[in-house]
Amino acid sequence: MSVGPAGPVGGAPTTAPQDPYALVRTRGYLKLLLVAGAIGVPVCAVAFGFLALVHELEPLIYQDLPRALGFAGPPLWWPVPMLLVAGLLVGLTVRYLPGGGGHEPADGLALSGAPPLSALPGVFLAALASLSFGVVLGPEAPLIALGGGLAAGAVRLLNRNMPAQAAAAVGAAGSFAAISALLGSPLLGAFLLMEVSGLGGPMLGIVLLPGLLASGLGALIFTGLGDWTGLGTYSLALHDIPRAAGPTIPEFGWALVIGLAAGFAATGVRRLARYLKGHVVRHRVPATIVMGLVVGALATAFAAATGKPASEMLYSGQSALGSLFRDSAGYTVGALLLLILCKGLAYCASLSAFRGGPIFPALFLGAAGGVVLSHLPGLSLTAAFAMGVGAMCVAMLRLPMTSVLLATLLLGKSGLTVMPLVIVAVVVAYVVALRLTPATVPDLPSAPHPA
Repeated sequence: MSVGPAGPVGGAPTTAPQDPYALVRTRGYLKLLLVAGAIGVPVCAVAFGFLALVHELEPLIYQDLPRALGFAGPPLWWPVPMLLVAGLLVGLTVRYLPGGGGHEPADGLALSGAPPLSALPGVFLAALASLSFGVVLGPEAPLIALGGGLAAGAVRLLNRNMPAQAAAAVGAAGSFAAISALLGSPLLGAFLLMEVSGLGGPMLGIVLLPGLLASGLGALIFTGLGDWTGLGTYSLALHDIPRAAGPTIPEFGWALVIGLAAGFAATGVRRLARYLKGHVVRHRVPATIVMGLVVGALATAFAAATGKPASEMLYSGQSALGSLFRDSAGYTVGALLLLILCKGLAYCASLSAFRGGPIFPALFLGAAGGVVLSHLPGLSLTAAFAMGVGAMCVAMLRLPMTSVLLATLLLGKSGLTVMPLVIVAVVVAYVVALRLTPATVPDLPSAPHPA
C-alpha cells in the first residue's frame, strides 16, 4: 500500500500523535498541584484524628469499661457482647445511612471514585464501630474513602465549575494523603493506589504526581502530629529488626512452598467471605450481629485455649506484627496454629459484614504462617516472616508490586536482603491465586435487531 502526504491511499488522513505530557505544561496543571498539596494537609490531619480515635477507643472498650463495671479485668467472655454491639451498630449504619457504610471488604481493595460527602458519615461510623470494637479488619479502605471524599467534596464546594477529571485527580490525591504514612512510606502508598486503580501508560506519572505531592506533605503532617501529641504515627514499619543473612538455596525452595500455601489459603478466605456476604446482604442487621458474635466467640475460644489475651486475636494485627516477630519464641507451634485458624475465620466473618480494609489481617496471617514454618529446617525467621507477609498480601489483594515493596520495607535493611525470596513467594502466590479463581466472562454486546 502506497502512502501519500495525506496518509494511506483510500484511507482517512493520518494525524500527528498528541503529546501526552502537554497537560503538565499548562497553568491549570500547576494549579492542580497546588490544590493537591494544600488539600493533603487537612485531609491527613483528619486521617490522623480518625486513627487516634480508634486507638483511644480500643483500651477504653476492652480495659477501662470492664473495670468501671466492677471487674478486675476484662472477663474471658467480654469480646462476645462487645462484638454483638459492633454488629448492631455497623448493621444499622450500613442499612440506613447513605453510601452503605463504604466499600465491601469482601470484594477486595478497589477504587471506584471518591464517595460523595453525604456518604462520609456512614463510612466514618461503620469503620469506627468495626475497628474500635476489635473486628479483624484494617483502617486503609476507610481512610482511602474518607480522604478521597473529603478532598473531592471540598474542591467541588469551592469551585462548582471544576472539571470532573480535575476533581477526580484531587480526590485521588486526598486518598494518597490519608494513607501516606500508614504503610510506613508515602511511596508504598503511591504504589498501592497505582495498582488498585489500574493506572498505566504515559498518563501514569501525570495522574500520580498530585497524589505523590499530597502524600509527601501528608507524611510530614503525620510525623508532626505524632510528635506533638505523643500518640505516634500509627505507621506499619517495624523497628529493631535483627540483620538477616543472605538467601540460601533451601530458602528458595521454601519460597515456592510458602507461595503455594498462601495461594490456597487466601482463596479459601475469599470464597468463604463471599459466601457469607451473600447471606449478610439479604438480612443486613441481624446477620451482621451474628457475624459479630462469631468473631467474639472465636476470640473467647482462643483466649480460653491459650491463656493469652483475646486482643491478640482481635483487631487488624497491624500493631501486633512487631510483637509477633520479636516474641515469636513465646508462642508454641500449637498456639500459633490456633491463632491462625481463629483469626482466619474471624477475618472471613469480618470481611463479609463489617467495614474496614483487608490488608493488615492478611499481613498478620502470612507473618504468623511464616513464623510457624520457621521452626522447620532450612528457613530463617526473618525470611519466613517476610515471605509470608508478601505471599498472603498478594494472594488476597492481587497487587504484586505493592506486596513485594510492603514485605521488603516492613523489615528495613533486612527486608532488602531477603527481597529475592519475597519476589519468588509473591510470584508463586499470585499465579496460584489467579489459577484458583474462576475466570469471569465479560458481557457481550447485544446483537442489533433487524429492521
